[in-house]
Parts: sequence; C-alpha cells; structure tokens
Amino acid sequence: MIAFEDFEKIDIRVGRIIKVEDYPEARKPSYKLEIDFGQKIGIKKSVGQFVANYTKEELRGKIVGCIVNLPVRQIGPAVSEVLTLGFPDEDGNAVLISPTKELPLGGKMF
Repeated sequence: MIAFEDFEKIDIRVGRIIKVEDYPEARKPSYKLEIDFGQKIGIKKSVGQFVANYTKEELRGKIVGCIVNLPVRQIGPAVSEVLTLGFPDEDGNAVLISPTKELPLGGKMF
C-alpha cells in the first residue's frame, strides 16, 4: 500500500494527440506520438503499444491522460517523455484512457 502523499506526486494531465507515426524499431508493435498539453507544458513525445486497437487516424485528435512527471525513457532510438495511460483489453492490448468530453489541455487529474 502507498501513502496518499505518494499518489499526489504523480502528475496526470490531459493532452491531445497531434501526431502519430509508425515505430517499426520497437520490439512490440508501437506508435510514436506527439501530445499537446497546452501552453504551460507544451508538446511532449510518447511511445505506445496501441497498434492492436487503434489506427493512426483514430489516434490523431484523441484526448488522452498521461503521466507527465516521470523521467524520460529511451525506447529503442526514440525518447518517451510522458507515459500515455491505458488498460489491457481481453487480449492484453492497450486501450487508452480517453475522456469523451472535450477538456482544456493540460488539466490535472484530481
């Protein structure tokens, strides 16, 4: 069990996926994403294993939740600056946490 203070250290923000590219260099099928978090945070890069459930076209413009205060991770030749959040489906493939309502970019989860 973690303390509530530990949970409060996690900075989860809402962003919009603005760019999606194939990432054939990854070990598992993945996309390279650019996500806009608004003026305060800006545009950040992420790598995600969303290929099984989403086309690039379906991801562009999608609102997503991301952890924005983790250390940068090198994933093959790409850098991932934020962790894009999702849950596994029945086959273990990632399904994004994606609000259905339009939200202000950069909003913090509470």
